[in-house]
Amino acid sequence: MISSILLLAGAFVAWLAIKFGNGLRRNIALAKSTGLPYQVVPVNPANNVTQAFRFIWLPLWKLLVPKKYWEDVVAVCEWNWQYRNQFSPFAKMGQNILIASPTNLMMHTADPEVIHEITSRREDFPKPTEYYGILAMFGRNIVTTEGATWRMHRKVTSASFNEKNSALVFKAAIDQAQGMTDFWVRTQKDGSFHTVEHDTMLLALNIISYVGFGLRLFWPGQSLPADADSKMARFASFEPPEGHTLTFSESIGGILKQLLPLLLTPEAIMNNVPLRVFKEAKEARDNYNLYMEEFLREKVQDVRRGDKDIGMDIMGSLVATSYQDNQERKAGIQLDDSEIIGNAFIMFLAGHETTANVIHFSMLELANNPAAQRRLQQDIDAILGRDTDPATWNYEEKVNAMQASMLGAVMNETLRVLPPVMEVPKKTTPTKPQTLTIDGAKYTLPPNTYLGLCVSASQRNPRSWPARPSKINGAPDDLNDWVPERWFRPSLAVEEKQGADLPETEDFGGYAGPDTSASMFRPVRGSYIPFSEGPRACLGRRLAIVEVLAALAVIFQKYSIENAVDDWASKEEVDAMNQNQKDAVYRKAVKRSRDVIASCESRITLKLYNGQTVPLRLVRRGEERFVNWFDS
Repeated sequence: MISSILLLAGAFVAWLAIKFGNGLRRNIALAKSTGLPYQVVPVNPANNVTQAFRFIWLPLWKLLVPKKYWEDVVAVCEWNWQYRNQFSPFAKMGQNILIASPTNLMMHTADPEVIHEITSRREDFPKPTEYYGILAMFGRNIVTTEGATWRMHRKVTSASFNEKNSALVFKAAIDQAQGMTDFWVRTQKDGSFHTVEHDTMLLALNIISYVGFGLRLFWPGQSLPADADSKMARFASFEPPEGHTLTFSESIGGILKQLLPLLLTPEAIMNNVPLRVFKEAKEARDNYNLYMEEFLREKVQDVRRGDKDIGMDIMGSLVATSYQDNQERKAGIQLDDSEIIGNAFIMFLAGHETTANVIHFSMLELANNPAAQRRLQQDIDAILGRDTDPATWNYEEKVNAMQASMLGAVMNETLRVLPPVMEVPKKTTPTKPQTLTIDGAKYTLPPNTYLGLCVSASQRNPRSWPARPSKINGAPDDLNDWVPERWFRPSLAVEEKQGADLPETEDFGGYAGPDTSASMFRPVRGSYIPFSEGPRACLGRRLAIVEVLAALAVIFQKYSIENAVDDWASKEEVDAMNQNQKDAVYRKAVKRSRDVIASCESRITLKLYNGQTVPLRLVRRGEERFVNWFDS
């Protein structure tokens, strides 16, 4: 019996070795056929299972293979390499890194011209939907589909992304940011708070819930209005309503907290293995799904009555395709219930986690760079007024000036250095090779070649970005530093050298304008892609920009943000210090914050590693202890 098992195991290992060997030879031949320099790796480093066992194969590879064959390419085979290694692998191996493995051929690129060409040729370089299948756990949606199906999802969802609703986002962001600062004032007292990541997530969730779905949510300590209807009472309640074990906010928060287990764990394991992480994930998923089913039933009734929620009414637009006799339905544009709920999930996910990240990281960096914080407040005072009521700010009058000021520079720089997504996946079509222009020459890539558009690296490419010596660590350039002032530097005179955009024959809806102000530094096309580029660029990017600008303006109009120094000195000890002593203690807090930021990890989006936090203090302007004079 044992000998039979060993024989079968040996046969399986031999079959696997032959399969992988043949695959590697085939993909090396394909790599050679492109005419590009290429690297060879023993496994597919982009595979999640491969990465889970990297503690085995990485040391073995380094042990068994001469160093010259792996010392450079290993930098793009490690977990989290896009954030950890930034542009350095491309500085060694070139802007385009072609890799042959036993299972596939892939090319990572930080070349802006290549990126721009790929994103402009949507049909030739589609999204590899197999990488996004896990995001369809509630139903197919605009992120998980391609081709005609994607067009249908895009047409249904894009109509709500317009300037009218951008103005509503502006007002909602002001209201919710005031709620967040009031919450901090109530709960912080004289100490610090560690909840910035959580609170900015709640801020963004409240905004997308209200603007996108007509659900008004509240901050802890706020009361529901006396005239709250049944929908508000159920979704905004601080206690789980009947039939639920979590509130709506808790269910969304639980899904985001346990997103990777939810996406990667088979249903049978999730439902039957008694681990706490699975229990929490399943509870959040089941509660959210039930909320969405209830919401869907209500929305179907609303649509049939002709009722419409305020704002974008994303769910109403989705429901109308299937439950209302309209032009879209007659044209065959129709979603089933799972697709409606699937798109709602993506809108919640994309509509609040990414913007929350930008606001969170902007606050951390402004606490680390007080000179930038002071300039930010000067611009807020000049554009909006220090003593004005934010509720009176007018979107049409103020938003362009805000985007062209230090507010826009802070947002742009956070998106450059700490983008929510590290790599945008594309591929060549499955049945046809595709030609790309690289450094002026034409190269042909085989069918099904994976293409990784490296966001973090492209946004640090010295060929595309003006740089100066680092003031933080003495490096030759400051491209790895958070320097919002770079957005006031002159633009590089290379835009005219790039080919004209390929004309789109279809209108895909949504915002079509630039992501940065025309009066600021204009990145070379393909070099600044936090929202991707082309027809498949983020549908809600204009709303995200407006939300971040409004939230930062509210926070820093009346308040300053400082790193907490409680671990080194009490308030009384700080009050007794001279400026040199204060400088020394604040530098410790800045170093801690920068170390935590440097250890970030890209999962679905970029996050602080393993639940780490950076403690901050919210102080009224004029009462600062550090940021009114400190210069990092």
